[in-house]
Amino acid sequence: MGTCASKQPPKPNPYAPRDAPEYSEPPNTTPNPTTPRRRPFPPPSPAKHLKAVILRRYGGVKPSGGAAIREEEEEEGLDKSFGLAKKFDSSFEVGEEVGRGHFGYTCSAVAKKGELKGRKVAVKIIPKSKMTTAVAVEDVRREIKILHALTGHPNLVQFYDAFEDADNVYIAMELCEGGELLDRILARGGKFSEDHAKDVIVQILNVVAFCHLQGVVHRDIKPENFLFTSKDENSELKAIDFGLSDYIKPDQKLNEIVGSAYYVAPEVLHRSYSTEADIWSIGVITYILLCGSRPFWARTESGIFQAVLKTSPNFDENPWPSLSPESKDFVSHLLQKDPNQRLTAAQALCHRWVRNHNKVKLQLDALVFRLMKAYMRSSSLRKAALRALSKTLTPDELFYLKEQFALFCPDESGGITLHNMRMALLKNVTDAMKESRVFRFLDPLSALQYRRMYFEEFCAAALSVHQMEVLDSWEERTRCAYEMFEEDGNKVIVIEEVASELGLSASVPVHTVLQEWIKHSDGKLTCLGFVKLLLNQSFARTL
Repeated sequence: MGTCASKQPPKPNPYAPRDAPEYSEPPNTTPNPTTPRRRPFPPPSPAKHLKAVILRRYGGVKPSGGAAIREEEEEEGLDKSFGLAKKFDSSFEVGEEVGRGHFGYTCSAVAKKGELKGRKVAVKIIPKSKMTTAVAVEDVRREIKILHALTGHPNLVQFYDAFEDADNVYIAMELCEGGELLDRILARGGKFSEDHAKDVIVQILNVVAFCHLQGVVHRDIKPENFLFTSKDENSELKAIDFGLSDYIKPDQKLNEIVGSAYYVAPEVLHRSYSTEADIWSIGVITYILLCGSRPFWARTESGIFQAVLKTSPNFDENPWPSLSPESKDFVSHLLQKDPNQRLTAAQALCHRWVRNHNKVKLQLDALVFRLMKAYMRSSSLRKAALRALSKTLTPDELFYLKEQFALFCPDESGGITLHNMRMALLKNVTDAMKESRVFRFLDPLSALQYRRMYFEEFCAAALSVHQMEVLDSWEERTRCAYEMFEEDGNKVIVIEEVASELGLSASVPVHTVLQEWIKHSDGKLTCLGFVKLLLNQSFARTL
């Protein structure tokens, strides 16, 4: 649900075929090609799960075009008190309705007193009668907590206060009067210039990188959930509607299928996902902005899901041949099927297509902490392999690592310790970061209490082998890295050491599995063994 000041009548979407549904219809609406989906959609395996999700979240509703689902009685003993201020009516004068979603509606309002006195705001009103399940109540409670914790970022709608009475919850927010990003896409005929697309995408990446560092995944990134502050061509873009957002702890995966069909990531459909799902959605938006069509399309929702899972975006048709190679490279890296091979928001901001834009705000990347944890737990053999591979990094790839290293504020010697990392997180701490336990990233790095890590080692520790694996130059790089490894790090292999590195159990015929890894002449790693060692996690999954 938006907080924009005025809602224009639905417009035909130029980047959708006329006979294709623009979005899947939310419950209780007449099918309409321009009706945006605001709440969770069903997985490819259909009706039974859809009914369960709808009933669990909202109580009884009618799916569009179908028979009524039996209304579920409100859960017994449901606590709908939020501990919020009770004096909404004395604080705001409510004006006209400016937006409506399944779970509530948004009105303009004017503050009657306090610091906001006389200022126009947006008020999201959520009837408690809609909250018939504990999950629905928790969704509202979490949305308020997340908005309160994250407010202040320039690309996130400003949260002012929240209230409640016997009937409703009220969330007072900044009023954005420039309309939705979707409206501007439609007004421009469905396509932006590269410069205008960069301006939009950089602002989206800025706020998403911030959310991800805080351990918050939005889960509904789409053009309708970004508003411009004014009608001015250069006005700021703001993320809104955190109703589906959730906290995500280090190494945690979410499994609930939520979001909007055209923007859903493959791993969401597989029910095991993290912050990378938001990046996929940004990739879809970027594709649309640049070429005016969607990367994944079908006439039905299940068809869309199959396209997301099995097809690749088309970069051969117009206007892609006339666009910069950097723009195509950028989008393709955001739309990698494997989330481990997808760029993070912080990495995307360092991509050569956008990194010189004046609105780029670089953030610490949680991926760095995860990769460093894996590095610190690796054997000396794998660390040597990673050091060799890091020497093949290009200036573009080193740019991101230099920026991340600088955010840890190295000491006079040029090194960083656990203290530097803790202080870097503390500079960005919010209540959301505490809720998502982001500081747990530091636990496996305790060895850095007693020594420094310099940039050369940091490059080995923080490079993503999975992301490098999809590069056209992967084979050439691994050959070069292996040659350096032969000179500096290769040694006679102890089979048990490599087996331990891979987490192979005693039941696995280790010698048979690893025999092609080792040269019979001197007992050292072969080039194949070197590559498999770098990719040890994916290799272990294939055994």
